[in-house]
Amino acid sequence: MDQAKVGKFIAQLRKERGLTQEELGQKVGVTNKTVSRWENGNYMPDIELLVPLGEILGVSVNELLAGERLDDAAFRRQADENLVAAVRESSFDLKERTDFFKKKWLRDNVWLIAVSILVGTAVSVKLSFDELWALISPLWIVVFCWLRNRMMAYVEGRVYGDPKPPRDG
Repeated sequence: MDQAKVGKFIAQLRKERGLTQEELGQKVGVTNKTVSRWENGNYMPDIELLVPLGEILGVSVNELLAGERLDDAAFRRQADENLVAAVRESSFDLKERTDFFKKKWLRDNVWLIAVSILVGTAVSVKLSFDELWALISPLWIVVFCWLRNRMMAYVEGRVYGDPKPPRDG
């Protein structure tokens, strides 16, 4: 994908629609500086903005990424080229994204893990070893499974683009 070509195309379409950079930015939820950076070819729009940006500017995502209006034959050819380029230029592969969001969830929920450990420690002080083992073994398995389930639901929602990711982090 040619960032400069895409940027010039965005600028052309914006002007055809009679929009300022600020107005376009407000419609897609970015600043006018971000729109300016796109139009100057310094940055590409984030992938989640391509559909709304195309709708506002009256073009398909494929045309947006091609930086030009396309007829049917060119549209099909460009779709393949855009897909290959997007995959090739992707910052992260599936494993890297999964690992990233697992680490993020652990960082964001370290308090939950710490509280679980503290409660386990507090209970262990009050009980003998046999009582403790009988209580904590099944309890720890349940807590571990619950925490892992929450983490994986969070990760899958982020990696696979769940439209309604879990609210609880």
